[in-house]
Amino acid sequence: MTPPVVHSLREQIREHILEGIVSGRWQPGERIVERRIAVELEVSQTPVREALRELESLRLIESAPNKGVRVRNLTAADLKESYPVRAGLEQVAAELAAGRLADDTAALEREVAALTTADAAADGEAQVRHTVAFHREIIRAAENGVLLHTWESLGVEVWTTLSIRWFSPDPRSHAQDHQEIVDAFRRRDPKIGEILRTHVLSCAPRV
Repeated sequence: MTPPVVHSLREQIREHILEGIVSGRWQPGERIVERRIAVELEVSQTPVREALRELESLRLIESAPNKGVRVRNLTAADLKESYPVRAGLEQVAAELAAGRLADDTAALEREVAALTTADAAADGEAQVRHTVAFHREIIRAAENGVLLHTWESLGVEVWTTLSIRWFSPDPRSHAQDHQEIVDAFRRRDPKIGEILRTHVLSCAPRV
C-alpha cells in the first residue's frame, strides 16, 4: 500500500499500522504492542499511542484492561455502517456547494484526470487517494466547518481502503462515475444532492 501524503509523525505511524492491518500482518484478535512499534520505527511511544487512539476511534482496533490493544474482527457490515452517514453529509455538501462548483469544476476535474490514469494502470491505492480527494473537494466547497470536521472524523480514506482491499478487490473503473458527478454540477442539476448520495451508497461493501 502506498500511503497518502501525510504531515505528522502520528499520521505516518497510523498509516504504518493501518497497512499492517490491511495486509494481514496483524490478524483479527491479535495484539498490537505499542512498545514494539516504537522500537521498530525508532520513535517514542507517545506518537504511537496517539495513532492507536485514532485507529480505536475509527473502530479498527479495541482495547481492554489487562488485554492491551487488539485488531477488531471487522466484517463487511461493520464497514458498511459509515456509508449512510457519509452519504447524508455529502448530500448536504453537494447542495451547499452546487453554485460554486457549477461555476468552477477545475478541482474536481483534476481528480477525475488522476482517476483516469489510476484506472488505466489498475492502481488501487491511487484510485483510493483520488476518489477520497474528489469527495473532499466537494465537502470543502460547501464552506461549512462543522460539515468538514464531521466528514473528516469518519476516516473516509481508511474505510474506503478497507472496503476496496477486503471486500471489493476486483478492478473497477472510477473515473467515469466521478465524471458524471462533475457533469451534474456543470448542468446545475437540481437533484445533485441525491445524485451524490446515491453514488456514495453504491460504493458501500456488500454484506
